[in-house]
Amino acid sequence: MALVIEDRDLHAAHITEEELRLEIAILLYQQGRFSMGQASRLAGMNRILFLRELGNREIPVNYDVEDFEEDLETLGIKFD
Repeated sequence: MALVIEDRDLHAAHITEEELRLEIAILLYQQGRFSMGQASRLAGMNRILFLRELGNREIPVNYDVEDFEEDLETLGIKFD
């Protein structure tokens, strides 16, 4: 799916395409609709830069026990 936003509309909002992508990514992440990976990809950033942006805005990171267990599994650490 493609979403077309006219340059004049971006200009009227005083926002660049990159800034808009970041704002949308952060909003979807805050709402729990996007994971960290999905949001950082939409924003065109690696996860570290996206995390830094969240920190700059004082937005909490969505990280729960399930995420922790997935990280342990990815690292090959057994947790029983």
